Amino acid sequence: MRNPLLAISKSSLSILWPSHALFSTSAKLNGYDDTIQNLKIGKHTRVIFQGFTGKQATANAKESIEWGTQIVGGVKPKGSGEHLGLPVLPSVRAAMEQLKPDATGIYVAAHQATAAIEEAIEAEVPLIVAVAEHIPLHDIMRIHSMLSSQSKSRLVGANAPGIISAIGRCRIGFQPLPTFSPGHIGIVAKSGTLSYETVGSLTRAGLGQSLCIGMGGDVIAGTNFVDALKVFEHDDDTEAIIIVGELGGTAEEEAADWITAYRKRVNDPKPIAAVIGGFQAAPGRVMGHAGAWTGLGEGTAESKYKALENAGVTMVDHPAKFGGVMKEILAKSGRNEQSASQAQQRRSYHTTTRPLVSPQPFHLFPSPQKRALHLSPSQSTTLLSSHQIPISSPPSPLPQSTHFLGITVARSARSPCLICAPTTSPSQLPHRIRRIPFDYRTGPTPESITSALTHMQLTALPPVAKSQTADLIRNLWELYRTKEAITTTVSLALSNTSDELQIYDPHLYFDDACFKSCRRQAELHNQRDTWEIPEPELEAEKSGIVYIRLASDTEQGQEPKNLIGTLVNGAGLAMNTVDVLSLRLASPGTTHPTYSANFLDTGGKATSATISTSFKLILSDPRVSVVFVNIFGGLTLCDMIAEGIILAFKEVGVKKPVVVRLRGTNEEKGREVLERAKLPIRAFDDFEEAVREVGRLANGEGGL
Repeated sequence: MRNPLLAISKSSLSILWPSHALFSTSAKLNGYDDTIQNLKIGKHTRVIFQGFTGKQATANAKESIEWGTQIVGGVKPKGSGEHLGLPVLPSVRAAMEQLKPDATGIYVAAHQATAAIEEAIEAEVPLIVAVAEHIPLHDIMRIHSMLSSQSKSRLVGANAPGIISAIGRCRIGFQPLPTFSPGHIGIVAKSGTLSYETVGSLTRAGLGQSLCIGMGGDVIAGTNFVDALKVFEHDDDTEAIIIVGELGGTAEEEAADWITAYRKRVNDPKPIAAVIGGFQAAPGRVMGHAGAWTGLGEGTAESKYKALENAGVTMVDHPAKFGGVMKEILAKSGRNEQSASQAQQRRSYHTTTRPLVSPQPFHLFPSPQKRALHLSPSQSTTLLSSHQIPISSPPSPLPQSTHFLGITVARSARSPCLICAPTTSPSQLPHRIRRIPFDYRTGPTPESITSALTHMQLTALPPVAKSQTADLIRNLWELYRTKEAITTTVSLALSNTSDELQIYDPHLYFDDACFKSCRRQAELHNQRDTWEIPEPELEAEKSGIVYIRLASDTEQGQEPKNLIGTLVNGAGLAMNTVDVLSLRLASPGTTHPTYSANFLDTGGKATSATISTSFKLILSDPRVSVVFVNIFGGLTLCDMIAEGIILAFKEVGVKKPVVVRLRGTNEEKGREVLERAKLPIRAFDDFEEAVREVGRLANGEGGL
């Protein structure tokens, strides 16, 4: 893993992270923008399922039909007949002709999802909802290349809970239905679990939801915040809007720009509130979601928060606050807040201060974790040489004129892009980066190559060096495409002895999903060197858990303190839990407020065994003085989580205090399981009460 290049203080943050418009190229208007209207689902929406007869699709379809979703049939390749009393057809095109659906839900595994999405695009299904996680990045870029050239189909996802209209009783996804109630709040979210927390808070406050759109946590989203905001603006059922964001990409900053313009052009704008996760993210790490990492020239969680706040958005630090906050801002705006009946307020389902942020070391690249295979310098040199890219040692002394060049992902443009800068200086590089998108199917065009040369200030190079740079770009693209890379970058300097460029300091990152989901690039991924990865993280990976040990004040030479081991389902909720613990429990004036020992995401389908393994991982860290289990059940069942906690007490031998908060699916059953076990567990319904108890125990005010 690359060493930190620069420590950024709050005072210097605004200098290094300017407005995203300076370094990000947004997607050009195309026919795909015309499909935004397809997101307005409701009672009228006719839905088919791809993978209809599968176990998960069957269970989901039964729930959705019972709730009121108009599912009209499904697709099974080369299949026919009936399932759940509905027609099964052999292809999406046949389903379009005979069933005339408005939307399709794709319920197949990641290795099958790409073909299923492409089939739906070719059949011109108006709305395509892909929930699968770990679809390879290059498959998604190819899909968006298809989508950008048409105006019939809109994609939601992938790696998203889907889309749901509480008013229209239409669910295309796997959202926990008992959490939702019809009303007038529109929600768009990167994180599934944070969106469920948001919905739960609204429902408990007597406020319902209109339309909830899962943007998803992938590197590239089929539908982003601005797309959703455009729907909410013109939706008569939506009186107010909530944005649930997190670190990674620039979607939140783009939403802030849209909101600023919206508030200027509309006399009575709809009130908007938001939460951002990832303030305490480990620098240079992929925080659970495939897209939860900060790329070159992209903002931090803090800059996203500031951008939205400056746009007039009401910011909260935890989604459990949304119920009270939305009632207040709706009342001030004079808009309708009586969106749920008194009966809804009494249902059995129960479920601002600016965040304190510590200065964090700045990493140019994410470290090799989960979705990113990072080759060593020697491995990178060998691979680049096989693609006619010779790598040399860095020039010594380093000339004044150096240049940065590579290929990575343009998230907003939903495509690959050239990434370049006229410097490699760590202090200047972040705010001099430019992204130049190009179509995945065609590769870098002569125009994009010329733009890169101009931005790198290389147009005056000798002809040999200029030609060499153009060839370098084409060769980098060939490597990027054929090896399914996420980011490939090099540094350039003009040779002191010839007219040629020296190429040095390569950094190559490759998509792990293409291997794990589709068994592609096996030769490349077999080169993975795990010796630098801590053993707990490797053990977590084997169980489908994302575990990252966080730095503490002790490790930075300050006085030791007891830390909190966090066990959470869902990357967004895990990030937010760590953020809030730091905000609530750190002493005033603390330089490094991180109060958590770890980030741990059990995944969306946690089992009892997963929970037991998670306890083992957390308790292997001697800094942990208390374990905080914070679960909001969607696909994850709260009673299964409770059984996992009991299993951990038996198998792991838990000797530290445990605080548990269970919300969502089967929450009452979960509490009953814990009560019957008679174990020394502090169980809470309310998040803030649980946090206070965690803080009390971490400070030594109690024990087993």
